[in-house]
This record gives sequence, C-alpha cells and structure tokens, in this order.
Amino acid sequence: MRTHIGSRLSVLLASTTVVLVGSVGAVAPAYAGGAGPTPGSAGVGDRLYPTLGNGGYDVQNYDLHVTYPQKDPKQTVTGDVTITAVATQNLSRFDLDFGGDSVGSVKVNGDPATFTRDGDELVITPKHHLPKGQRFRVKVSGYKSTPIAANASSPAGFVTTTDGTFVAGQPSESHNYFPSNDHPSDLATYTIALTFPQGWIGVANGVHLGDTTAGGQVTSTYRESKPLASELIQAAVGDYVVQDRPAVQGIPIRDVVPRRLAAGLLPKAEVERDQLAWMIGKVGKYPFENYGSLVVDTNLGFALETQTISLYDTSLFAAPKFVLDPVMTHELSHMWFGDSVAPSEWSSVWQSEGHATWYELQYAEETGVFEDYTGTPDRETYFKQVYARGDSYRKRYGPVAAPLKADVIWDVFNPNVYDGGALVLYALQQKIGERDFQRLEREWVKLNRGKAVDSHDFINLASAISGQNLKPFLTDWLYGTKTPPMPGHPDWTVTPAASSAPLAATARHR
Repeated sequence: MRTHIGSRLSVLLASTTVVLVGSVGAVAPAYAGGAGPTPGSAGVGDRLYPTLGNGGYDVQNYDLHVTYPQKDPKQTVTGDVTITAVATQNLSRFDLDFGGDSVGSVKVNGDPATFTRDGDELVITPKHHLPKGQRFRVKVSGYKSTPIAANASSPAGFVTTTDGTFVAGQPSESHNYFPSNDHPSDLATYTIALTFPQGWIGVANGVHLGDTTAGGQVTSTYRESKPLASELIQAAVGDYVVQDRPAVQGIPIRDVVPRRLAAGLLPKAEVERDQLAWMIGKVGKYPFENYGSLVVDTNLGFALETQTISLYDTSLFAAPKFVLDPVMTHELSHMWFGDSVAPSEWSSVWQSEGHATWYELQYAEETGVFEDYTGTPDRETYFKQVYARGDSYRKRYGPVAAPLKADVIWDVFNPNVYDGGALVLYALQQKIGERDFQRLEREWVKLNRGKAVDSHDFINLASAISGQNLKPFLTDWLYGTKTPPMPGHPDWTVTPAASSAPLAATARHR
C-alpha cells in the first residue's frame, strides 16, 4: 500500500506500522501485527506427510482447465489453474504442491511472478508482497502432466488405462495432476473444465454445467460448489459412457464406465440407489448435489471415495455381490465421513475409515450377507475377534489415531485404522448407549459439514452429547499402545502381541 504525505501526515506519524521513506513521496507497506513479509512454509507440518500442503494461505476456489489433445490415454495433458486464496500471514513468497512435468508461466493478481521447482514444490515469488488477510489469485498456465500405469502396490495418482485416464489422488498424489495445496485441511470449491476430442467424454466432481464444441474438441465443465479436498478430485476422460439414473430423494445419480464394458458393469452399480436411501436414513441429509460411481478397467487394489463419484476397478466389480455391495456402501459412507467432514491431519484418518467400515459392516448385516462377507455370524462376534487382535494391531501399525509412519501407503491405511477405528465406535456405543451414539453420528456430520476436523473435535462432541467426560476413555482407545477393556464385555480378552509375527495389511479399500 502506498499513500501521499501531506494532509495525512499527522495520521501517518501516529502509526507504529508505517515508516516514512526519505523525506517525500511514499510509505512502506503496513503489515498486520507489524511483522514484515516472510515465506509461507513448504508443508503444513502434518505428522505423517510433513511436506504436503503449504503454509501462508487458505485456498477458497480452484478454476481448473485441462486439455487432452488426442484420443490417446497415455498422452501428456496441458492445464491452467487459477487459485483464489486468502493470505494467512504477510507473504513474501509461497508454495504450491506440483509433481507434474513442467510449468509454463505463473501470475499473481495479474502480474508475472517468478517461480522455481524444488522437488514437488512449486515456489512462487509474487511481484508484490501479499498482506495478511488479502484475497489473491495465482494462475499457473501451460503446466504439463503425464499419466502413469496403475500399480496395485502404489498410491496411484494420474492414471492411464486402455479406455482413458482418471485420478486417484489419496493421500498424496493429486498434485501430480494439477498444482494445488494438496492437504485435506484446506478444502475449497472447484470449477473443472475438461477439453478432449469429440467421441470421448469427460466427467469430474460435482454438477455438469454443460458442454461446448469447437474445432472437433469438446469442453465439459463441472462445478463442485461444496468444499472438496484435493485428494478427492476426479477427472475421468476417455471412451466412457454415462448412465443417468432416477434421483434418490432429490439426489441425481450418474455412473461412468468404459463403453466396451457397459453392459456388464452398469447393472451392478444400480444398487447404489438403495444404498443412498439407506445411508440417509442412518445419518441424515446427503451433503452433496449428486452421486454416482466410476468404474475403470485396471487393478488398483482399492476403491476410493472421490467426492460425488466413487472410484472402483473392474477386479472389484467382478467380485460376488456379497463382497461388492458392502464395499460400495463403505465408499458411499465416505461422502459424509471423510469427504464432507474431512480429517484435518492424516493421523485422524480413522474418522473416515472407521466410520465407513462401521456402516459397511452394518449394511452387510442388515442385508443378510454378513457371514458370507466376513466369515463370522454377526457384528458382535466380528468385533470380538478384532478386539482380540487389538494389541497386535497397535504394535504393528501404531495406535488407531496415530499410525506409526507413512513410508508405504498401507502403513497409513492399515487394519487398525479400518477395523480398529470401527472397534472404537463399537466401544463408544457400548459406553454411551445406542441413543446417544446415533445422535452423535448425525450431529458430527451436520455440525462439521464442509470442514476439516481432528480426533479431539470428535472427543469433545461425544462428551457434550453424552454428558460424560469421554476424554480419558477415548484418549485410551485412540492413542493408547494397549487395547482398553471393552465396556459391557468383561469376558473379552486381547491376545498378546507376538514380537516376531508381523500382520499383513488387509485393507480392502480406502
């Protein structure tokens, strides 16, 4: 900010944050709190993924446009993204996460900005410093990204298949597709425009706003008006078909599958309509404007809750109905637990996976497939077996809300996050009773809709609803290295952890 000396001299001299430059002309910028501009951090300091995300700003919206020039699933794509954000400190420079091939140019508030690449960090220095509280826009133009083949032992990312490409960004791969603040603590709205040759289709998160055609290329535009974490973005482009189904309680349904496999895949996805009604009955209003499924012909080794359009592979859709249907309920549950209410840190991912596993198992039991699905007759027997493995899980993977490490994807998405997280919910239900537990579930997703929260927020709400101080109880269950006693089941016992018997990671989905 610059101003003139003259009639406002007395005001300027009274300010402790404004310094006169020379004897005439202008003043130096006034920065919030009196602190000068400093660089934003290269990472939000997540315990498991310390370099993910970036400090110094809060993203409000992404306007993303990606071009697929040919009908070639292996092609390099070119993109432009305009990010609207608010500075949370006085910024001299800031980072975006980006692991793609290259960047064309960068502008901040319309002015050219200098930039460098440092690993997966795109370091941007704007022409003018950004005061704390200021809304600003950064446009990254002409960036390039190339898809990779799916690998069942890897987190995936921007993926190529026979039919086209898609994105599987959880937990740390979306920035290989587009520059972003790639951490779930920073949710934002999105407009996504996909340009591709006629004959292909493009589908993304949210509501389809329409198509335009020019020069043999189609641009499909989508708007996700509800907050979305970058790890849950979806952009599928290729030789797919879209099946629109009747709405469920006003929620439109759309499914996307490879054209050549549509006859076999689409009928299996139709169950999601009944599942959506079932989940609404359990936890309340669906938090988004539409829902559906995307099935891709590859072996991912997981399913994924990309927001408003859950991702599955053909190997899962080849499984028996008693396997597929509970897994689809798991991913649908994430629309409430994990998508609408996001973990503010990756150590709190049990909030997403534990809840999704809880409803997956409940659905299997209520639809009569529980024994076929789990090999146990009912949920109580199942949880008794999980309880017996509790110390082994904690020794191998860490406490439920504190996974030991993130070196390999399954170290974070491990059985103690899924089954162990669901077991925490079972213990809590035993502790506070069915009525308060159901109220907690509904209030959790209602009060925190569109937010990123952590395990302590869950503890506080559970305490408030039950009228009990649950901090000691839930702290032991979530952070303890030993499995606590199970309320209501004094006969349940924990098998001692064997120091020489590591447990295989058996998580079926994310």
